[in-house]
Amino acid sequence: MLQLYTWTTPNGRKISIALEEMGLPYAAHAVDITKGDQHTPKFLKINANHKIPSLVDEGGTIINESGAILLYLAQRSRQFMPDYGTPAYWQMMEWLMWQMAGFGPMLGQAHHFLHYNAGKSDYAETRYHTETRRLYGVLEGHLRNSPYMIDMLSIADFAVWPWVSRFEYHRIDLTEFPAVRAWYEALAARPAFARGYAQPVDVGPIPMPG
Repeated sequence: MLQLYTWTTPNGRKISIALEEMGLPYAAHAVDITKGDQHTPKFLKINANHKIPSLVDEGGTIINESGAILLYLAQRSRQFMPDYGTPAYWQMMEWLMWQMAGFGPMLGQAHHFLHYNAGKSDYAETRYHTETRRLYGVLEGHLRNSPYMIDMLSIADFAVWPWVSRFEYHRIDLTEFPAVRAWYEALAARPAFARGYAQPVDVGPIPMPG
């Protein structure tokens, strides 16, 4: 059984959603980052970078970084990834890297300044809200012409969707991005997404736009 060390964050939920969709047996271990669990000696033996998620497979192989874990699981399960080297594979990689390098980090800063530390820096709030809206616009333009991040459900969707699930943190009205909203709601309706969202502890239902 795979051992997943995770918390209720977008990066953590990427992996639990992927595991649920792939039907791979796993145990989810809560690493409560609000209490500093990521700094304990036990966890540091798994991840020296103090970050969730981390995955330990049956043979003891440790995989860190959410994008690397998604690629590992897709190759292990032979699901949710096009054949290596095909145009669809590279399109998937493009959107996966877009999330890892842009959508995630920028929205993470939006969480920090717009949600957790609102009112402390007008400059930062404007900067990161503007960039967040720009990135949602990129996603909107893409999803107008595609049902998923590529032509099939893939790990790129698993990477991007959990960040959109915090649209309220971003001060984003999804009615302004109808293609994103339709994609978001369609995936939210999948039972595996609901199960994965509730890991490692259930903090309530998936947020839905009003």
